[in-house]
Amino acid sequence: MNMSSSCSTSAAATSADGGGATTITAVHPDIIQTHILTRLDGPTLASTSCASSDLHSLCTEENLWKTICNSNWPSTAHPCIQQAISSFPSGHRSFYSDSFPNIHHHHRQPPAHRRPKSNDSHSSELISAVDIHYGNELVYSKVAVTETSSGWFMCSPFRVDLLDPKEIVPALVKFDGEDDKCMARVEENMRLSWIVIDPAKKRAVNLSSLTPVDVRRHWLTGEIQASYATVMATGGCGGRAGREFVICKAVVTCGGKEGGDLQVREISMQVEDLEGKIISGEDTLVILQEAMDGNRRKGEAGEEKRMYEVFLELRREWRERRQNRERRLDMVCIATGK
Repeated sequence: MNMSSSCSTSAAATSADGGGATTITAVHPDIIQTHILTRLDGPTLASTSCASSDLHSLCTEENLWKTICNSNWPSTAHPCIQQAISSFPSGHRSFYSDSFPNIHHHHRQPPAHRRPKSNDSHSSELISAVDIHYGNELVYSKVAVTETSSGWFMCSPFRVDLLDPKEIVPALVKFDGEDDKCMARVEENMRLSWIVIDPAKKRAVNLSSLTPVDVRRHWLTGEIQASYATVMATGGCGGRAGREFVICKAVVTCGGKEGGDLQVREISMQVEDLEGKIISGEDTLVILQEAMDGNRRKGEAGEEKRMYEVFLELRREWRERRQNRERRLDMVCIATGK
């Protein structure tokens, strides 16, 4: 949901009752800004700004939104992110409007699939602002820049890895050897935000589900993998089969020894189609543009997990149809002797 659609009447901005009660606009603006507005979260501040022209002027102050963004996403304090946000139409307020709501799952006809030309408004890079929290504690925060102009990026499967092979991060989770309890703590407490910023288009989108849609042991290594996913309807990117829906999936992989703390050993993000193939960089740019231009809204609790399960069911059905087609083709080839 865009902030413009979140504007609702705020009783705090109108007269208290009849009988000549003093309105909030009679309070000195400095008091409102420093003692009232600084206590509000983003959605409440956005609603309050719609109550009156005076409050709108106070609520759109840049430093208020900068503080809210830095509090929600510590990675946004990085100079690289600050520079990108400074070019947004309304600075941090625009960035928050892009990054806070979930992507609305809807069907739109995507733009014609094509490789961007040099004179297109196409960024030479995408910036990822990633933050992991366990409860209220910050576990990890990083800014990663991905170049998008090379032929290698366009043709290769799109994947972003944040940790070096030997880099490990304490996950603040006690590993006591009991799988169910350990994974339950990860599912309940570990939150991930993965905001992708396009500096050229001055837009951003949060591709993470915030809470895990799935937590399980890796079948080979035994490490705990927490998956965060957002399902997007594309209408069939480039007319390719299996591209009606895609899933942007970020995975946080944790491992450790019994009696010690879990350690984050891998953080990655990629975009997959119904067939299970990783989307190329070129196709990912088209999909991300759709996501950035699409509608946003505050999702219901557990909605992303339900959408993830629906996507897995669609993937299962799609693979079954493909296998049936291949079996029929094999039978025709056998019958015709080819």
